[in-house]
Amino acid sequence: MFRRDRSAQSAQSDLTELTDQERWELYAFWLEHESAEVRANAVICLIHQANYLLDRQIASLEAAFVEEGGYSEQLAAARLAERERKRNETSRYPTPAGAIPSCPQCGKPMVLRTARTGKNEGHAVTVPCHTSLAFSVPYQ
Repeated sequence: MFRRDRSAQSAQSDLTELTDQERWELYAFWLEHESAEVRANAVICLIHQANYLLDRQIASLEAAFVEEGGYSEQLAAARLAERERKRNETSRYPTPAGAIPSCPQCGKPMVLRTARTGKNEGHAVTVPCHTSLAFSVPYQ
């Protein structure tokens, strides 16, 4: 009986398409056997198969982790790529040429701010890196 079933199984090329019932039928003869030793051996064989598949999955995940990095590394890389994209993006600031000066320290476009106090009260241009340049823009 087993040899006949096994030859029919070998004709089926992909065992991943089996239903749960079909999978059960593959091992039913041994799992429902009257001898406890046969049932125990069948369970041990299934445990070994599960361990083998888990080992393959772990090895695959390990290889992917080494090649691609972990989640935190991928997140950091994406964050750095986005920062670089924003830094290189010129169309983000649609203004006439030369209207906004670049920061002498970091090269980013300067942001217009109005000083409320100090020597530049009413006039100033500042950037995120806290460089300030006096700029002649009347307070509005």
